[in-house]
Amino acid sequence: MSRPRKRSLTLGGHRTSVTLEDEFWQAFREIAETKSKSINELAAKIDVDRGVDTGLATAIRLFVLAHYRSVSSA
Repeated sequence: MSRPRKRSLTLGGHRTSVTLEDEFWQAFREIAETKSKSINELAAKIDVDRGVDTGLATAIRLFVLAHYRSVSSA
């Protein structure tokens, strides 16, 4: 697994960054593509849905994990 790298996103009109491993970022991009959404749109939804105690990078990782778990059990 690669070292985490900072990635830039725009959420609700403001710029922010998340630190993710290349593997999670690539999986996140692939999921966004299958849902016909941009990375920023999907990240904004995750941002709104996450709890206040969960960081955005963690929420994205958990989203990716949940997505692939649901795909593998289908």
